[in-house]
Formats: sequence, C-alpha cells, structure tokens
Amino acid sequence: MRVLDLGAAPGSWSLYLGRAVGRSGSVLAIDLQPIGIALPPNVRTLCGSADDLREAIRAEGPFDLVVSDMAPSTMGDRATDQARSFDLFSLAAGIAIDVGRAGSSFAGKLFHGPSFEEAREMVRAAYGTVRVIRPKATRSESYEIFLAGLDRRA
Repeated sequence: MRVLDLGAAPGSWSLYLGRAVGRSGSVLAIDLQPIGIALPPNVRTLCGSADDLREAIRAEGPFDLVVSDMAPSTMGDRATDQARSFDLFSLAAGIAIDVGRAGSSFAGKLFHGPSFEEAREMVRAAYGTVRVIRPKATRSESYEIFLAGLDRRA
C-alpha cells in the first residue's frame, strides 16, 4: 500500500502508517515543519507546502490512501479559522483526487462550519462512499471533523 500523509508533523501518524503498511508499503509524509521523530525506512519525508510540492507528490503516486491532518494556524476568529481550514481541506482533497488511484481512499480534517456541505459534495463527486468522522479523542469544544471518501471513482 502506498500512502500520502499531508500535514504530517510531528510524525505520529506517519509512524503509525509506516508500521501499518509494512516493509512492502511506503508512506510519503509532507509538512511545513520537519518531522521530529525517527520513522521507519519505508517513510520518506518532504518539508514544504503540499501545494508547492505537487509535482514531487505526483511523481511518487499513485496512492492507495491520502490522509490530511493539515490545519491552519488559528487566529481565534471562528469564521476565519473555518475558512482557512476549508482552503486546506480543498487543497488536500484536490491532491487526493489527482494522485489517488481508482478505488483509493481519502480522509481529511476540516473545521466544521458554513463550507461543510461544499466540502462534502467535493468528496462525494469523486468517491463512492462519504463518511463524516468525529474521533472519540476529540475535545468536546473542538469543531474538528474528518471527511472520508472511500472507493475513488476512475
């Protein structure tokens, strides 16, 4: 399995994914910040913005799974934070659609807000199944959710 991890720092998801895919799989981890933990040899990291690294990402694809934990630097203004989150989610979903093979999956973080339905429709247009996930570990006051798309259409 080939996995793309967007917004990978500090690296715990990349570590988990590297172990999960095993020696025959690979993970490409991307973040603006360097990954600060030791990762297995099947995890390769690139430091920079996902948008700036699109060509490098394409060269590594296609991927079976794209995950995005990208989040904006929050300002404390809910509307601004949600809008910036939507922009990052849209970038991640666009990359997932671009580099995911037919049948692949995508899961991306989003701050729930006015653009939620637009984000869900973006995923619905490209994937056979769409799920909304709010992890149990999420703090009660948080408005983070994940939109997952399964079975990318050819």
